[in-house]
Amino acid sequence: MAMDHIDYFIHGDDMQFVEIELDPGEAAIGEAGSMMYMEDGITMDTVFGDASAQQSGLFGKLVGAGKRLITGESLFTTVYTHQGQGKKRVAFAAPYAGKIIAFDLKKYGGTMICQKDAFLCAAKGVSLGIAFQRKLGTGFFGGEGFIMQKLDGDGMAFAHSGGTVIERQLGPGEVLRVDTGCVVAYTPNVDFDIQFVGGIKTALFGGEGLFFAVLRGPGTVWLQSLPFARLASRIFAAAPVRKGGGGSGGEQGGILGSIFNGDD
Repeated sequence: MAMDHIDYFIHGDDMQFVEIELDPGEAAIGEAGSMMYMEDGITMDTVFGDASAQQSGLFGKLVGAGKRLITGESLFTTVYTHQGQGKKRVAFAAPYAGKIIAFDLKKYGGTMICQKDAFLCAAKGVSLGIAFQRKLGTGFFGGEGFIMQKLDGDGMAFAHSGGTVIERQLGPGEVLRVDTGCVVAYTPNVDFDIQFVGGIKTALFGGEGLFFAVLRGPGTVWLQSLPFARLASRIFAAAPVRKGGGGSGGEQGGILGSIFNGDD
């Protein structure tokens, strides 16, 4: 399917959203629940599976939906089509604090590998698929598991990351060791593997987990400073606990419990 060539602008700093400008007849696809606003003249249609597979009949729709389900995304994709006159805009917001990354897939050979929940939106025609880790050890211990997300096409695609994002160019044979959760995306020519952190004492008490992600060039990688899983674990660990209460589990988080239970 031919890609729609869209213009865009990323607004904000740490709580970003991307505004996509559409000409008449152009369309963008967005992850379910990511739309922030759209101007008059743009219509939205929720489709089953991957919007790029809608011309492939029922089987194509089922395959597209299956790919999205495996990568942890919704079974449905929303298509935003400009059916009016002039230029119109639709905006998509990231689900948590961080940065939005714009990928011109044509610049990277037509394919990008991302962590499972990174996709935000794209030009219509970009295909959302799956990428299997070829090495068994990487699949089991690589942080993002055996399955990652693959974006195919020659248009623009947008992913979100946590905290600050950095782009690194790796030369042939150059190696970068990274916390497994900090890998947001990389080009397919990058070799992705894992490595045990070292001695037992370091593994158990170093606070960095048991494994590093080992990225070997050539290629481009994008890293995030604050994976959402790390943020969520810190919030959970810091949440005060109040004994008793009316919850079925006998304990409620102090402030959060008060809010949800209607306490003054």
